[in-house]
Amino acid sequence: MAVKPGRLGVGIIGAGKVGAVLGAALRAAGHAVVGVSAVSEASRDRAENLLPGVPVLQIPEIVERAELVLLAVPDDALPELVSGLAATGAWQAGQLVAHTSGRFGTAVLAPAKAAGAIALALHPAMTFTGMTLDLARLADCSFGVTADPAMLPIAQALVVEMGAEPVVIAEADRVLYHAALAHSSNHLVTLVAQAAQLLGDIGVEAPDRLLGPLLRASLENALASGESALTGPVARGDAGTVSAHAAALREHALDTGHGDIVEAYLAMGASTATRAARRGLLGAERYLAVQAALGNDDAGATSPAVPPATPATPSNDPLDDPQHTESD
Repeated sequence: MAVKPGRLGVGIIGAGKVGAVLGAALRAAGHAVVGVSAVSEASRDRAENLLPGVPVLQIPEIVERAELVLLAVPDDALPELVSGLAATGAWQAGQLVAHTSGRFGTAVLAPAKAAGAIALALHPAMTFTGMTLDLARLADCSFGVTADPAMLPIAQALVVEMGAEPVVIAEADRVLYHAALAHSSNHLVTLVAQAAQLLGDIGVEAPDRLLGPLLRASLENALASGESALTGPVARGDAGTVSAHAAALREHALDTGHGDIVEAYLAMGASTATRAARRGLLGAERYLAVQAALGNDDAGATSPAVPPATPATPSNDPLDDPQHTESD
């Protein structure tokens, strides 16, 4: 099958939140969606809403019809799906085969490549709702793209057509790339949920209204200024405050049975202190005091070694930072 320079017949395998939205984006760019697989009722509803008029077909029929097959399935299901279709001789020479997994590059598509297919990895760095509002969000979205050098322009062009920005990720770097995204997005949700729970447990009726402005400002500052935007008791070396936090959270864990919150606070506090010290934002004495407050120098044991400061980073005393507020 020859690769056409213009519009393609696109087959979507997996009408989950990602597959249905990307199918709709490709359709809006002028490509024809020739079929979609949808097993669950939620997937069928999503396909009907985002891809009206597109037939729901079995996977082998979609692969047979499509010039571009988009595999939008869970990471762990991808290798078996690709190899299973290869075993039946489903893949076609010249056919574009793209997956949306963050973890994998194109090596996972080796069985399709062996049949002459063109392998692409197109991972959107965005969380999806599976609704039409996701289409507008694609305009601010980047995709991690991986492909053989000669085929990379095809992957990049498809992403641009969907309204997003392609970012090239090397095959060997895909797992770290995906870990970075999961660490930031997934764990941010966990942190927000934990903070909201604490506020709810002390009677705050609308934790989101209290947290929203603070979190949005923190995220924007961190994206703009990196760790230079760091504030709060750990960065200032307020070991007494950190100790009080830890004690209160341990008591809360005993009262509620939710020990994950104090565990997360202690782990993130230690990491924050280490990174602040490395950048010269936290002096050695205060660094060790904060680590002790977090319980990291068990009864006289040797305290964690002070990490060397990055030479290019000026050493400032956060206590003298006029920008910090009591809300930090």
